[in-house]
Amino acid sequence: MLERVAEIRKQAEAEISAATNSAALEELRVQYLGRKAELPQLLRDVAQLPAEQRGEAGQSANEARKTLEAMIEAAAARFEAAELTAALAGDNVDITLPGSPLEAHGHHHLLSATRREIEDVFCGLGYSVVEGPEVESVHYNFDALNHDPAHPARARSDTFYIAGGGDGPDQTLLRTHTSPMQIRIMEQTPPPIALIVPGRVFRRDSDATHTPQFHQIEGLFVDQGVTLADLKGTLLAFARAIFGDER
Repeated sequence: MLERVAEIRKQAEAEISAATNSAALEELRVQYLGRKAELPQLLRDVAQLPAEQRGEAGQSANEARKTLEAMIEAAAARFEAAELTAALAGDNVDITLPGSPLEAHGHHHLLSATRREIEDVFCGLGYSVVEGPEVESVHYNFDALNHDPAHPARARSDTFYIAGGGDGPDQTLLRTHTSPMQIRIMEQTPPPIALIVPGRVFRRDSDATHTPQFHQIEGLFVDQGVTLADLKGTLLAFARAIFGDER
């Protein structure tokens, strides 16, 4: 029995050392330490040996069993760590990717949605959309638009002037309308011109029907043969597109 125990131990140690994964290791555990394996059966047969052989045979078989159990446990721990690392690497999740399914993204602000709807109407009529600076000069906001030097809108009680913005025509302010872009475009672009200018404007008004900041959209149409009929047709098409065909 001692020789057979030594053979089984040697063979099992070699195969356990050569195992490459948890599955192979589990097969070896069942093969050498399972209920039907030869080594546990030899341990059970120790009781049938002569009394003088039992001690040595039992000790040898127990040592072999404990050694193999320790080897399998150590190898299992190594495989578990390595396989967990591999699994984590394979299951790596990029947390910057969008969720699946994608969550709802919300919607445009009411003012933005309304502005885009109006812009779409005028683009469909052949107008382009331009934007301009909200901080303007007195020249573009008043002078170039022929505002009288004594016009009430020029007063500091009506308009937000910016400190340190220069003097005279170069003085800066928060635009009181989007009209400065009419001058800027006409300086840069020869006719024909057809455009709208949407944007925020600012005036020192604050009561039940006014706020210091509001939105405005104005249009400019410069071409030969343009009449008030074009203005009427444009406004009618706009009103019907936004408020309904019965308007």
